[in-house]
Amino acid sequence: MPIIFPEVHKILIIDDEEKIRTLLSRILSLEGFEVCQASDLKNAKKRLEVSEIDVVICDVKLPDGSGVEFAKMVKDKFPSLEIILLTAFGNIADGVQAIKNGAFDYITKGDDNNKIIPLVYKAIDKVGLNNRVLQLEKQLGNRYSFDSIIGTSKQIKSAIEAAKKVAATDATVLLTGETGTGKEVFSQAIHNASNRSKQSFVAVNCSAFSKELLENELFGHKAGAFTGASKDAKGIFEQANNGTVFLDEIGEMPLDLQAKLLRVLESGEFLKVGDSKVTKINVRIIAATNRDLEKDIEAGQFREDLYYRINIFNISLPPLRTRVADIEALSDHFLRQFAGKMGKKISSYSPEYLEALKQHPWKGNIRELRNVIERSVILTDSSRLEAISLPSDFQNLNSNQFKSKTLSAFSLESAEKIHIQKVLNYTNGNKTEAAKLLNIALTTLYRKLEEYQLK
Repeated sequence: MPIIFPEVHKILIIDDEEKIRTLLSRILSLEGFEVCQASDLKNAKKRLEVSEIDVVICDVKLPDGSGVEFAKMVKDKFPSLEIILLTAFGNIADGVQAIKNGAFDYITKGDDNNKIIPLVYKAIDKVGLNNRVLQLEKQLGNRYSFDSIIGTSKQIKSAIEAAKKVAATDATVLLTGETGTGKEVFSQAIHNASNRSKQSFVAVNCSAFSKELLENELFGHKAGAFTGASKDAKGIFEQANNGTVFLDEIGEMPLDLQAKLLRVLESGEFLKVGDSKVTKINVRIIAATNRDLEKDIEAGQFREDLYYRINIFNISLPPLRTRVADIEALSDHFLRQFAGKMGKKISSYSPEYLEALKQHPWKGNIRELRNVIERSVILTDSSRLEAISLPSDFQNLNSNQFKSKTLSAFSLESAEKIHIQKVLNYTNGNKTEAAKLLNIALTTLYRKLEEYQLK
């Protein structure tokens, strides 16, 4: 068995009195800590730059500055590190300010010999927790970054570039596109790339609540506003103050709530349910819809003034059928995800499987593709996905394409058949439009559809 050495934690002692530094160094070294010293803040800063210090033990009064102020600088620059302050003459004001500045603790010299060892161990535990939190935040940031959006097609790259540009601003964004095209993923990426990324991101689906529940969800309520409201409650806007609110399916929001949302956008204030005093907030709003809001305005179902306030920067997300080139990369991602989650050693798929994916119209877009891959992984016991694991509506296409008429992969007929199917997918089955795009007569298209047994 390999020998596992315990992790050695590093302690930096800062004090202008050499005797105190030497004593503390000896005590901590006997506990197995690696200890380094500095007699002033200037040398301490140099130490911090070149060594991975876990805990700093610092005197409050030093020749070139205050340890209380130094604590703030240390925590700002090295957030996972912990600092313990020592003072010869403790006072409440300094102690309070030290904790506000991020110090782990503040103790009086003379007590330190008895307290320092257990205090350092507690600080080390906190450092471990800090590092785990930072790692999780990093993983979460990577998950919802622009780099996590899969695809190299012109359509998706154009949407990503637009989102990156608007992310740096506070502009309201409207994401449009069919269901399942990744609107929430884009909204998260915009938030994480913005100057509000350290603040809250709160999402709400406007179609998931009744009018009354949605109003309470968004704006909160005062105690006594309705039966069961025993205490004040914050709504999503107040919870996300200084952060971002994502309003999914905004086209489903009732008209009277649209008026309250308009007030939030115009003045940054609103009334809680049952309250007469306005609440002020500062949030960025990202909205999303799969509806045609301009048609909804004509039908009297959506406020025109609100539309122009949320449509400051529009990003249209492309449906999957128009970015067939991205299907393989997306499928690879979902295959790795679900195979890993289910503990299955599935690493590839057959050519027929991939071709069936590329020919499918994908009315449910990326969400549908994700579900199809998950289903296939559940059904598959071999090392690759086969077309037989696809749902029944794929099987008909697969049967027609690969069994009814065998075409060489290198023949012109095969290329023509695949191209016609892609154009039909693009036009949602509109044969007249497909014939125009193919620059052939409609009768010719029908003849080829019958010849290749396409629908």
